[in-house]
Amino acid sequence: MASLTPPPRRFVKLRRLLLRLGMSLCLPLLTSLPHTARADTPVLRVLAWPGYVESEVVREFEARHQVRVELTVIDTDEALWQKVTATQGPAFDVFAVNTAELQRYVASNHVQPIDTTRIANIERQQPRFRQTAAIPGLVRPSPHGERVYAIPFTYSAMGLIYDKRQMQVPPSSIHALWDPQWRGKVIAYNGGSHNFSLAAQTLGLTTPFHIPPDQLEPSVTKLIELRRNALGFYTQPEESVHLFVRHKAALMFANYGMQQVHLLRAAGVDVGYVIPREGALAWLDCWAIPRDAHHAALAHAWINHLLDRTASQLLVTRQGLANTVDPVDQRMGGSNLVWLQPVEDAAQRERLWGRIHTGNRLSKVLTP
Repeated sequence: MASLTPPPRRFVKLRRLLLRLGMSLCLPLLTSLPHTARADTPVLRVLAWPGYVESEVVREFEARHQVRVELTVIDTDEALWQKVTATQGPAFDVFAVNTAELQRYVASNHVQPIDTTRIANIERQQPRFRQTAAIPGLVRPSPHGERVYAIPFTYSAMGLIYDKRQMQVPPSSIHALWDPQWRGKVIAYNGGSHNFSLAAQTLGLTTPFHIPPDQLEPSVTKLIELRRNALGFYTQPEESVHLFVRHKAALMFANYGMQQVHLLRAAGVDVGYVIPREGALAWLDCWAIPRDAHHAALAHAWINHLLDRTASQLLVTRQGLANTVDPVDQRMGGSNLVWLQPVEDAAQRERLWGRIHTGNRLSKVLTP
């Protein structure tokens, strides 16, 4: 085995000089880097829908409270339910949920009451949103008085978006989504609960949230027809805009409401927005705190932060959504809105829709 000879002294000196020079150059760079969170910095784990939380809102909260925010974006009610109720992994501390879905979290004891005295910015909200007892699902009685389980944050109607160049006459009915004239030009939402409600509306049922057993097969049939008429389905607002623009769609069911109108117009598409004569499904999203949240105090501070001026204005200017602190959006003031309510069986709706979406025939969709 050959012996190793030490390098000449001049190379040793040169290497030491380069090492010192490198350290002197790197030290100012290292000290100029942004401050990173310490290992013991509290982590607030947030679940929210697309566009609800802007980056500067997060940075301001982190700096003010000396914490790190871990934001997870969800795009379906079922995904939200699975994450909040999961028994594995770290628990979430605060999440955004609509008033209809909130009720199953309350019923299953997955959320804790909110101490409204710790959220000073509630005073900034419009009166209709401060009166939580008048909003179905937010308040439950207890031996110690009424308990509030969520704080209103944003709202919208799920109307119809149409391309003005292709549809000179605005659609007036939900039935337009099924119109053969627009086959391959329709975009719809990839979610079982809302889609079954749409089917119920087209069938003229008394309420879209409770489909009787004898109307389940007709509802499935309607959704199979919708699948055949549509060019595609989306879950996130940006995805819907991409589909609309790329495939030159003519009509879309707006699950995210005015947020999608805002994005499409920003993309240069001349679109209109209408509330169909059957009424538009409408949602009110709120902030809630899971029962097993590790940082309940920070969760209260987060809700308060999201009701301040910066977060509230960004919700409007960047996302096209309404907030709860400015005067009520006139597009939401009409009586032709169908506010979401708990459905007869959310799990069944999602299961059946999953089969429909993958292309199954009626008999296979309805197989137990």
